[in-house]
This record gives sequence, structure tokens and C-alpha cells, in this order.
Amino acid sequence: MSDIFTARFQTVQAAYENLIRRKNEPMEPGNGIFKRYKYPVITAEHTPVFWRYDLSRQTNPFFMERFSINATFNAGAIKWNGKYLLIVRVEGSDRKSFFAIAESPNGIDNFEFWNYPLVIPELDDPDINVYDMRLTQHEDGWIYGLFCSERKDPKAPAGDLSSAVASAGIVRTKDLVVWERLPDVRSRSQQRNVVLHPEFVDGKHALYTRPQDGFIDAGTGGGIGWALIECMERPVIADEKIINHRKYHTIKELKNGEGPAPLKTEKGWLHLAHGVRACAAGLRYVLYLYLTDLVYPDRLVAEPAGYLMAPLGEERVGDVSNVLFSNGWIADDDGSVYIYYASSDTRTHVALSSIDRLLDYVLNTQPDGGRSAASVQALNTLINKNLKQEVLIAGNKQRI
Repeated sequence: MSDIFTARFQTVQAAYENLIRRKNEPMEPGNGIFKRYKYPVITAEHTPVFWRYDLSRQTNPFFMERFSINATFNAGAIKWNGKYLLIVRVEGSDRKSFFAIAESPNGIDNFEFWNYPLVIPELDDPDINVYDMRLTQHEDGWIYGLFCSERKDPKAPAGDLSSAVASAGIVRTKDLVVWERLPDVRSRSQQRNVVLHPEFVDGKHALYTRPQDGFIDAGTGGGIGWALIECMERPVIADEKIINHRKYHTIKELKNGEGPAPLKTEKGWLHLAHGVRACAAGLRYVLYLYLTDLVYPDRLVAEPAGYLMAPLGEERVGDVSNVLFSNGWIADDDGSVYIYYASSDTRTHVALSSIDRLLDYVLNTQPDGGRSAASVQALNTLINKNLKQEVLIAGNKQRI
């Protein structure tokens, strides 16, 4: 009888090693705003073999999976001790999500998970599911992780096993190993996308929120909100205002939500967000940018029309198709920006841009005119400008 255990272990381990050592490749020519890469940076197969398999020949002679991983997506991100770290939402085949850290030397490939997932302390009312952690290095000295805490709706009628309630959970750490649990954010509405601003505002902690009437539907929630709270140990939202609105017949007419914590630039606070609309294929999630004032972060400065990124090719296929989502990016000292985004609730990718490119895009791209006629007018303005230009082609000036 052949040694099934040894043969399968060697095959599985070799496939894993090849995957995490694979060099990523940029996809050219791109759009000049950002550069996509050929391979996802994190997939279910990137999780360690010793997570998924019992490595004992006695208790697992056929070398079967004992802990199946379904997806790895919606990752928070941070640069830490010279490494690019993702706090990944890892979802098992049992539909339970948890957080685990994967690190890379360059932010583009060679991501490897730490040996153990994060241990998130539970509250008196335990979370049923946790996911989508946004990381913020705050000027108060803590690294905060804000995430969605999901529980069964206690008001659901008998037999309804799908109704849920969402609140914003909070943890903080100094070393990314030991995490302190703080009380969940208290709000008049459900909150699934809450992000901590990196600096104090008027001596208070500031939150980007997304008020919604139900677990899925935004309802009367008007868009991305802004709220000041006295302290993170007692996170109570008394008042919030909408700073980035949902709008009819746009990429965000159904819902929108803040992505990662905004980046501080000389032109203002740069925000990455997701917008959701309904279509014949279901809900379509895309990513967009907007800019707020450097001194008054709740004041909108600029917002280009449409999306920055939408699902492309294989990104459109997965557990929840036609979805891009991001809650993590890293700005390097040289101005490079690594945008980590998930496709279709299945896998995690990276796109590379820079502060200069993203600011150029957000400040010099036309805002949404609200009507088809306005879009045509904006396009004709660009066409007229270009038809008067001389361009350098193969060393010779040519008029278009």
C-alpha cells in the first residue's frame, strides 16, 4: 500500500511554498492612476498548511483537510517594523470569520500568515461573527482596530434565522499581538462601517460612520457620517452628520461607506470609500475617492465622478460576485500608496499608486454633473482641448 499521507503532504506543502514565493507581475498599461497586479496577494490557499490539515499520520492517515478555509478578504493594513502587514478577514467553511495577520517584505507578493490568528476578547454579549477591521495608528499612541460585530437579531420572529444586528467593535494594541477589547460603539442606528480618524479633532476622537436602518439596507441613512466622541473607552455617538452623501443614479445610490482611515496629504485628507448600486445582476460594489479639508476633515473639498476601481475580469466572480471592497491601504515614506482590495468576498489584491497620482486624479477629474447632458458637456470640453494639441509621437510632433 502506498504511503498516502506522505505523498499528499509533500504535494500540498510544495503547492503552498510555490504560491507564497511566487513573484507578482504588474498589469500594463493600466490607466495611469494605479497599477493592478496579475495575482491576488492573499487567497484561501495562502493560509498555512498546519491550519488546514492535521499533520499526524496516526489521526489523519489520508491527509484530509480538518479546518477548511473558504475565503480571505477585506483586510486592514499597516506598515510595521519595515514589513507590510494585512489583518485579513479569514472565513472558514463554517461561515465564521476571524482575523489573522499576513506579512510581506515588499507589499506586492510573498505574503505569509503569522502562526496564530488574532485572539479578540469577547464582551458579555459575545459576537457571533466579526469581520472587516479598519486599522488606525492614532496620535494618542494606540493602534485601534474597528470592525463589524454581528449578532442574531433578538427581535427576529420565531423561525427567522437570518436577521442580524450590526455594531462597531473596538480593539486596541501596542504590539499587534495582545489586543484589548473596548465597548462597542453605541449609536441610534446600526453601524457596519466605522473608521477612526488618525488625529484628535477639538480634543476628541472622530469617527467616520455609516448609519443604516437595518443590517443590509441603509434605509434613511444618508451616506458616510462624521461624529465626535469624548473617548474610546466610552464610545457613544450623540450626534452625527453626513459628509459624503448617497445620490440618485450614481455609483452610490444604494449605500456608501468609508474604507480605511484617510491619508493625510498637503492638499487635505484623502479618502477611499465604497459605493453600492442595485442592478439586474444584484448589488454592485465599486471603490471611489474623495478629499476633505486638512483643518476641517468633515468638509468636502473634491470628489471625481464615478468610480476609481470596479471589478475586472476574474475579480467579478466569487462568493458574492461583482464586488470590490477595501478597508486597508498603506502610504510609504516615498509617497507610494498600496491599495489592498478584495474581490467578490473571496480573495485579496493589491494596486499600486502614489499620493501625487491620487491627488492629481481627485483634484483634476470632473465631479458628477448629475445629468447625461452634463457628462456630454464635460467630454466635449476634453475632446475640444485635445484636438487642438500637438503630441510627440516617435520623436515627431503630430496634430491629432
